[in-house]
Amino acid sequence: MQDHILPGDPPVAVSLRRSARARRLSLRISGTDGRVTLTLPLRARLGDGLAFLREREGWLRDHLAQAPTLILPAFGRTIPFEGRDLLLCPGEGNRIAIDGDRLLVPSGGDRLAARLSAFLRAAARDRLAAACDRHARSIGRSYTRLTLRDTRSRWGSCTADGHLMFSWRLVLAPPEVLDYVAAHEVAHLARMDHSPAFWTLVEGICPDFERHRDWLRVEGIGLHRLRLG
Repeated sequence: MQDHILPGDPPVAVSLRRSARARRLSLRISGTDGRVTLTLPLRARLGDGLAFLREREGWLRDHLAQAPTLILPAFGRTIPFEGRDLLLCPGEGNRIAIDGDRLLVPSGGDRLAARLSAFLRAAARDRLAAACDRHARSIGRSYTRLTLRDTRSRWGSCTADGHLMFSWRLVLAPPEVLDYVAAHEVAHLARMDHSPAFWTLVEGICPDFERHRDWLRVEGIGLHRLRLG
């Protein structure tokens, strides 16, 4: 189904989807990126779905107005990086560089988002690989590979064959939070559960893990405010 634009000030993009499991019409606003989704049962008429959307327009706009503001990168604005805000500034040369509280990005605004995405993913990989290597050595385990994704439901995962996966957005959080998630997933190399023994292992390699876990629970949703595409 094609998406629908709800007219108004401002217009609201609404994703339309049909679901075999849906028993009634439903309207949802994503808590991570603010996307609006209208779900219809398979046999529901599109006209009924759009009428349902119009009936709830007031509710929808009220909730969108309270949602966190998205961060759209542009020179003169800031983006989060390792728990602090860096001011985006034009830089010379071909590489992105950090200069105090400034992030110097090669000029050419049309490629700013793409350059930032590559920089942030590379930084995330470097920091997560270093943390995972360190924690894996400390418990005498090894992992098979490490990949990055832009996940919304989890910050990391570990498979039975030792494949570690992380959200690249962890590099936007304070370094100790990234280190905790690395420790958490590495601990799964030894215990594929969340038993008391697992948490004892996590505490052994990341003693202050509860504080960092709480930070993610409270502040983690804000890491999804940055939009790079």
